[in-house]
Amino acid sequence: MFQNFPSVEMFPVTTAEIVLHILVALMCGLSIAWLYRHTYKGPGYSISFVNSLVLLAMITAIVMVTIGNSLARAFGLVGAMSIIRFRTAVKDTQDIVYIFFSLAVGMASGVGYHKIAFVGTFTVGVMIFLFSKSKAAATNKDEYLLQFSYSPNGDEIPEYVPVVQKHCRSFQIINTRSLGSDREELEISCYIALRDKQDDGQFIQDLRRAHGVGHVNLYADEQQF
Repeated sequence: MFQNFPSVEMFPVTTAEIVLHILVALMCGLSIAWLYRHTYKGPGYSISFVNSLVLLAMITAIVMVTIGNSLARAFGLVGAMSIIRFRTAVKDTQDIVYIFFSLAVGMASGVGYHKIAFVGTFTVGVMIFLFSKSKAAATNKDEYLLQFSYSPNGDEIPEYVPVVQKHCRSFQIINTRSLGSDREELEISCYIALRDKQDDGQFIQDLRRAHGVGHVNLYADEQQF
């Protein structure tokens, strides 16, 4: 009796409904992307992440339409996703919130709960916007993303350390990777907070003069020095 239950199409979806589901996900995704763009205050803003929020909502809607009411397809999707490994590190906790936000509205759109998708996007969006404008949720705007290459020379304390201590109030290394050269050159990425925001040019010059330091990039949102 139940042997064909997983493959039964109890609620067939028309082409018009599929397009409608995807369009709702697109509108909600664009709203989330706009919200992220206008509330993000960290040093590592990425336009590719913003675009991914829109695409994630649309793709999730397509996945939900594909699954429909089929348990077999649902388990098949779980098995397919289990072999995919995502290695991109999410540096900001709020980015994870936006990822789940896009997934949620995509799921609601895909199953036809358009009212939930719109109301949820509006309600959660308003709360995120209010939190971002409140003083309690304000982040440190003096924080920058610093990237530079460094060739170890055997010194116990690298020469760039005194330069960083002189110009920065805080210094947090978030990633170190080898550039694969014969000199064992490293690329160091870190978050810093300058003691004086007007001193960024002098800081870069002093850092470049440090022995073993090569290319230096300083980022603040979409700016690069």
